[in-house]
Amino acid sequence: MDARVSQATGHAPGPLLEVRNVELRFGGVRALSDVSFSVGHGVICGIIGPNGAGKTSLFNCLSRIYEPHSGSIRFEQRDLGQARPHQAAGLGIARTFQNVALFDRQSVRRNVETGCFLRFGGRHFSSLFGTRRGRADRVAVNRRVAELLSFARLEDVADVLVSELPFGTRKRVELARALAIQPKLLLLDEPAAGLNHEEVEELFGWIREIRDALGVSVLLIEHHMNLVMRVSDQVVVLEFGVKIAEGTPQEVATDPKVIKAYLGDGE
Repeated sequence: MDARVSQATGHAPGPLLEVRNVELRFGGVRALSDVSFSVGHGVICGIIGPNGAGKTSLFNCLSRIYEPHSGSIRFEQRDLGQARPHQAAGLGIARTFQNVALFDRQSVRRNVETGCFLRFGGRHFSSLFGTRRGRADRVAVNRRVAELLSFARLEDVADVLVSELPFGTRKRVELARALAIQPKLLLLDEPAAGLNHEEVEELFGWIREIRDALGVSVLLIEHHMNLVMRVSDQVVVLEFGVKIAEGTPQEVATDPKVIKAYLGDGE
């Protein structure tokens, strides 16, 4: 990665993310029940579990799309409480989605540029008025966008409409846009879905580089078990909204409860 993309890695003591006794209900159905875990600074944590385990519901709580019915979520020792999604992003939590969420009628460059909005507090729009501060912000935004386009190998399609791109390339655009706010925690929702073997290998390298070069902690939901077990430092396993295991990839892979959740009793 271009050294210019790097960001400061100084951080407050204690875990970056703390999830404590979180419960989420939809009517009489519990999507999450008493879920607790923490993620440290500079950690890649995989969230796995069978379909319907509550993984996306958990991500929606972390990114403040959903408000848990009980429990707490703390980010850098700060209780997110009633924080709205844009406020969570402003604190340094960025997210990609299983179904890529982009501005299809805008170019790749414009999509990545929108990620700079929170980073500059909306000030880069002041460049439209030609003020000194606005011009300085515009230079900084342009530099940041160029670095991210290079990192995500999007330079050749920078001015192409997103709607004209294949799925794998669209995923790279979404990743670049998420990184534009210089997050401290990146939530990746099924990043390997729809990718071929070569693209999955490239994704593996990117996740490691995001952590190692940028100092960004990564939380990923993924069904691609080979990717999760290779890239993660920590794995949390959910089943029917309940955490059934947590530990290193090696510990989780040999946990009887996890084997049963994925393979059944074998009887």
